[in-house]
Amino acid sequence: MTSEPVIRIERLYKEYLTDAGKVPVLKDVAVTVMPGEFVAIMGPSGSGKSTFMNILGCLDVATSGSYLLNGRDVSKQSRDELANLRNQVIGFVFQGFNLLPRASLEDNVALPLIYRGTSRAERRVRANEMLGKVGLGQYRSLRPNQISGGQQQRVAIARALINQPKLLLADEPTGNLDTHTSQEIMALFAELNQRDGITIVLITHEPDIAAYARRLVRLSDGRVVYDGPVEHAGPQHLEATS
Repeated sequence: MTSEPVIRIERLYKEYLTDAGKVPVLKDVAVTVMPGEFVAIMGPSGSGKSTFMNILGCLDVATSGSYLLNGRDVSKQSRDELANLRNQVIGFVFQGFNLLPRASLEDNVALPLIYRGTSRAERRVRANEMLGKVGLGQYRSLRPNQISGGQQQRVAIARALINQPKLLLADEPTGNLDTHTSQEIMALFAELNQRDGITIVLITHEPDIAAYARRLVRLSDGRVVYDGPVEHAGPQHLEATS
């Protein structure tokens, strides 16, 4: 018996209405992501990768085509159902860490559990478990401004994992970090994928970051122009993008 895809996208089309008329951004995109995959999305500026990530994260909807997330048809979900889907199925990691500056690391990580009505005692246990998983258990009482940028991103990753999501979406997760810290964060992503089997999809414009993934999807002018193993991608698909 085969596993159900975490993501199944078929014939996805997205356009925006502007003063100049309809502008197509994504055209006939088809992507399937199975549980445990680690996928990097690359593409030049204007290729549609940010719009694609927003649709994956249920922050935007396609104009046409189908998107099944963990077996559920996203197009048939109400606004409240989409919010629940985002909170229960997806963990988000952004370029900006989006931490609450006056809250402890423990409280930052526990934040998504508040929306699920989890008791404070359980929130503390789960938050400390997640902080331990990213190597920051001893810093739980500190505030974000008392730790480094790389450590802040680790806190953001712990927060994204606390609801045990089926999918971790990372949008330029190393964009605000230096090279050494970026390597540490990507090594953590690779460990979470290989050790815990977490499905990861990340957007990056850096070939050395994409190399941590096992699969590359490259977009160009709204279409998928490569979808396969990173090591088989030619230089034209791995070239740096903005």
